Amino acid sequence: MINREQYRPGPAGGAQVGKDGENWTLVLVRELRHSPEKVWQALTDPAHLSEWAPFDADGNLGTAGATVNLTTVGAATPYVSETMVTQADAPNVLVYNWGGNDVRWELEAVDAGTRLTLWTSINRRFISMGAAGWHICFDVLDHLLSGTPVGRIVGGDALMFDGWQRLNAEYAEQFGVQPPSWTAGPGA
Repeated sequence: MINREQYRPGPAGGAQVGKDGENWTLVLVRELRHSPEKVWQALTDPAHLSEWAPFDADGNLGTAGATVNLTTVGAATPYVSETMVTQADAPNVLVYNWGGNDVRWELEAVDAGTRLTLWTSINRRFISMGAAGWHICFDVLDHLLSGTPVGRIVGGDALMFDGWQRLNAEYAEQFGVQPPSWTAGPGA
């Protein structure tokens, strides 16, 4: 059993950036030791999302055409985004728009479980922060699905979490960008 104080994110990895002028896409890939069906449930069910994702959902994201309100967790002021699920092919592909950013999840069955791939559009100024945040979310998701939850680490909690600053700096170096100066602090 692992607790939050024992959890340390591994090195930055499994991320790429697609660039089209000022339009950037963050692509993160993670191998999870769980079936696509189990991972799908964690991506779509509000009860599961509330344990690992950077937003709360007021409905299930598993049906194309569904309209769901996503509320950013840990933001200085609550931000609610009405989201329409544009594609939901369980347990393979999930697509929606969150706060003006396209989000696409692909789940591929592999011998050890599921290869989870996330594509999300993101402002280039926040690309390393986004990669660091999603990296930690994926770790928390993996622990949750393994039955060793560490608790959601998002928003301001993530910024203060030991390891986030390091990940932000590592991803910034990988992507050839400067991390926002206001995020630099101890451990950066």
